[in-house]
Amino acid sequence: MADYLVSSFGAKGDGQTNDAAAIQAALDACCENGGGRVVLESGHTYYSASLFLRENVELHLEKGAVLKATGDLAGYVRPNEKINDPKTALIGNPVTGKPSFVFLYGLHAHGCAVTGSGTIDANGSAFLRRKDRYYVTGDFYPRPTTIYVEASDHISFRDFTVVGAPFWTLHPAGCDDVLIDRIRILNDLDAANSDGIDPDHCSNVRILGCHIVCADDCICLKTSKGNAEYGPCENIVIDGCTLTSTSAAIKIGTEGVGDFRNVLVSNCVISRSNRGLSIQIRDGGNVENVSYSNISIETRRFCPDWWGTAEPIGLTSFDRDAHTNSGTIRNIRFFNVTTNGENGVLIHGGKAAKISDVTFDRCSVHVTKTSKWPCGLYDLRPCLEYGVEKSTNAAFYLRGCKNIAIENTKADFGNLCDDYCHALDAKDVTGLTLRAFEGKAAKDEEALRIED
Repeated sequence: MADYLVSSFGAKGDGQTNDAAAIQAALDACCENGGGRVVLESGHTYYSASLFLRENVELHLEKGAVLKATGDLAGYVRPNEKINDPKTALIGNPVTGKPSFVFLYGLHAHGCAVTGSGTIDANGSAFLRRKDRYYVTGDFYPRPTTIYVEASDHISFRDFTVVGAPFWTLHPAGCDDVLIDRIRILNDLDAANSDGIDPDHCSNVRILGCHIVCADDCICLKTSKGNAEYGPCENIVIDGCTLTSTSAAIKIGTEGVGDFRNVLVSNCVISRSNRGLSIQIRDGGNVENVSYSNISIETRRFCPDWWGTAEPIGLTSFDRDAHTNSGTIRNIRFFNVTTNGENGVLIHGGKAAKISDVTFDRCSVHVTKTSKWPCGLYDLRPCLEYGVEKSTNAAFYLRGCKNIAIENTKADFGNLCDDYCHALDAKDVTGLTLRAFEGKAAKDEEALRIED
């Protein structure tokens, strides 16, 4: 495999000169010659505007090399050509379209890769402002995505570190055969929307051995409206990851106009997170055949700016608005999942009972108060009928669902909050099976509260 050193194409690597033209020249030459590896050499910081990833080209960052994104929006690729004014693009709108601005962009870049032990500095501080002591947002939305690769198959991301993303970090969309292996994403825990990895309408994805710290979701499977021309999100393996998030560590949704199926999540450790495992359906897409096994979850509440009230596991399906009929969630299994946090398991399928066939086997749910923020809440946003709902907290809180089995499972409470109550609180649940369930109430009340 041929190596193309960016210094040979004129890159300065002094941290000040815009090296985009030189690096792009190396990427293009490598592609034109049939592929190979473009090398950013160690000991240098390469300041750069946007770059186009190319077919069969590996962008390799040597250990000690830094690729730093420009802080000037004029230097960013804009995949959505319908947007004209970079200063006002999509201000305040939901995240439903293609990214407005992208640092590393690949389109039909089959076989492309980003590898190496170096660092991508996404320069998030250039695009963010502080709202309060707990929360940083931006003057426009969405802000630049760090890596966006679209309609590209057999792609790989290995070993590198990303710091300071101002928006989503790694966003493959409409891609088949995606390997994401041992990367680190280290974003600020107060920077809104700085998701870690967001596979969108992708298939045959493996996310292995990654360490992710970020505000918003660490790993989030999506089928967004902006990429609706692609197929479902399916055949996904997530294994051996360590995750910390101010939203959800591993989520399916919220953007979900297409289906999600055949997802395996295993051997992960989730710590200091606002939510652990979440399936959050608000659009027409359906979820089926998801298995979570051998997972440790620790949750705590963060400030109310963030969605979530420390639910270690949350499955919800609600209509996003009056024009949307949300999809169903079915065939979900939790095996050997241990949770320790400020809230319990939430399953809520709304009045239409859109959640069915969920099994908990050999799980443990321990609810204990650790933060200064209020308990006695469930966060059901975004949706038409609910918001942040006041309620006593149960280890298992079940509403509007069918065929729920809890087997060989323990639920109890530690440090108490006034709103902690039952081990299991179920209402409008059809086909609830409890087998070898050891549940203890928080106070002198019944452990099980089951209503028709």
